Amino acid sequence: MAATLIPPDLNSSSSTDSSSTSNRSISRSLRVAEKAKKGIKAEDPIVAALKYFSKVQKGTPCRGNDEFENNLVTVERVAYSKGLSPEAISVMLEFAMSLRMGTVPCVRVLKCLLPSTVVPHQAVVRAVVWLCVGKLSIATQVLFIKWVLTVFDMIDAKDNLRAIYGFLFSFVTEENLVMRLFRVRKLLELHSKLGKQPYLLHLLSLYKVFCPELVTLSFNSRIRAGFGNHNGPWKLALNAIQKRTAVLVPSDLPLALQTQEKAGSRKRKLGHLDLPVLTAVVQSQKQTSLSQMVVPLAQIQSFVQLLENLHLIELPAQMGSLLGSSLALHYLDCVQDESAFLRINFWLGHSLHEEFLFCGHGGASQGSDEAVQFLERLMSTQDFLQEGFSSVEAFLYKFLNVWDGSLLRPQILALLSNVPVVPSTCISRLLSEPLEQLFFTSKVFFKCGLIESLNGMLVKWLTWHSVYALEDGRNSPLSSTRNVSRSGFMLSVGELVRFVGRLATLGLQLEGCHSLLLSFILDFYDTVCDIFQKYGLPLVVMIPRSVFYPALFAFDPISVDRLAKIMNRYKINLTAAKKQEKITGAFHISLKTYQEFNHYLAFMVNCLWNSRIFQPGDDIELSEELLHESGVPQYWASFSLTNHPAFHCYAIDFHHKQWGWYLEYLFTQGFDGLRQFIQSNIKTSSRGP
Repeated sequence: MAATLIPPDLNSSSSTDSSSTSNRSISRSLRVAEKAKKGIKAEDPIVAALKYFSKVQKGTPCRGNDEFENNLVTVERVAYSKGLSPEAISVMLEFAMSLRMGTVPCVRVLKCLLPSTVVPHQAVVRAVVWLCVGKLSIATQVLFIKWVLTVFDMIDAKDNLRAIYGFLFSFVTEENLVMRLFRVRKLLELHSKLGKQPYLLHLLSLYKVFCPELVTLSFNSRIRAGFGNHNGPWKLALNAIQKRTAVLVPSDLPLALQTQEKAGSRKRKLGHLDLPVLTAVVQSQKQTSLSQMVVPLAQIQSFVQLLENLHLIELPAQMGSLLGSSLALHYLDCVQDESAFLRINFWLGHSLHEEFLFCGHGGASQGSDEAVQFLERLMSTQDFLQEGFSSVEAFLYKFLNVWDGSLLRPQILALLSNVPVVPSTCISRLLSEPLEQLFFTSKVFFKCGLIESLNGMLVKWLTWHSVYALEDGRNSPLSSTRNVSRSGFMLSVGELVRFVGRLATLGLQLEGCHSLLLSFILDFYDTVCDIFQKYGLPLVVMIPRSVFYPALFAFDPISVDRLAKIMNRYKINLTAAKKQEKITGAFHISLKTYQEFNHYLAFMVNCLWNSRIFQPGDDIELSEELLHESGVPQYWASFSLTNHPAFHCYAIDFHHKQWGWYLEYLFTQGFDGLRQFIQSNIKTSSRGP
């Protein structure tokens, strides 16, 4: 059988054609798939951009990187047009804070993080973790904190954030983020070279608010209005996004993100003094708290409802609204929520700084009714809670350096009396230096008000100690806010008393021993003399000689009587302290204190009772020649009870009665201090002194 042979070359050719056809088909399929893939990317470029930033490797250079630039431009375009989705916020925030491509892209990314709906709280927590690494620059840390504060009300859940509130707010109140010593020095150098340039004056005036000890220049109040709000660009962009995508944004958010429109008047009206309305937070994310039912504080209408839902209360979005609600203050006082105090402290600090330190001409600093009402509301809140806010304390320390002593004087002095314990090493810098300048250049009425305010401050310090010293092992405003030991507290009290003593000494000299000023000074030492017996603090600080002698030789009987009462209380406190020292040996009153008291006591008895004054060795010693030349008969008895100028009118009125009756007459006139002093220190006789 003849076989049919196929030439080998034809077989090979057929196989080659088949293979090439198959290859062309595969290539065409790949091209089609690639075009389709490119088409998908072209339809949604933000997906590719987010994929790039989620997978970009650490150390990838950004300079000259076209792929990075194109993807970032895509993200920015979407962010400014319709906002970023929660997933996009998470990816971009992680990319920025991890510094995968350095610090340059970080700032640019943070500026375009404009959420379209909400901000995932997990993303914020992870960003704070990156903040703890410590690789971010100060400027970048500041920018991130500002962004968090701007979008705070848009964060979808606050449960996990409460655990890091303390960390966040410690950054908010850390002045090192905005103040550098070398910057101030450089600005001062430029100011001395270039003169009063507006941009230099704006910066220096702003720095003076935070560190007045570094900037001694004086500025016009209008200069402080030279800088805008730090989160203005974010808020404007967010408002624009909300208008375009109103359906996606919860209805409560525009209230929190609303910006102030420019007023037609020249007067600056920031609106920080208007307390926000008590409203609930945005509830679009209730599914995050399904395990625990919450009751908005705004829905509580009675004290009974507050008690029934005490542990289910949800705080409002704007913490300033708590100051206008008595029920909210009851909640703060009962629960002692640390996160609530941190938030309200930040709100108060921001409002006080903006309205009273950064305000321009015609603002709240001019003593408007709104400012008075705001400060009085703040004072009543602190009185209700029986403790002050740390932000108010920080504001006062800065405000005292720029205060003229007359603006809102009653309110500022009342707030000053609520300042908690100041460490003894800081009293001079924070209180003494600014207050001494005001005291010595002011009228007598300001001097009286300041002494009264410092007396109130001392009473509150001593009251805190007497109350919380009995509660062993429990936190107190004294120990928790200052962490001051017992010995440190005694040093602070002693330093405050000595500071007021210096003010009293020079004040009496400047005002010619004004009787009204002397009355307020004796009020202060009426508190000081009873520190051990009344408040349980083992400390006795004697009244200075510059106050003792003006009070003893005063022309009004009230001052002499009050001095006698104060000396009698000193004797009771020193006697009790000496007895307790012998029993327990726990503390020791210095021998100098006893000697000083005995010296005062002997002089006062000799002056009022024994008619022996101006004796050798006394603090007040005059030569015999000078005393004889004065022509005063029996000068040694000039300040006895019968001849003392303060009681002269009473002596004349009673000159027809016997000596014993005279004493009883004085006692019936209400001079209890003299009665106690004479009965405890002098053996009386019918012949009198």
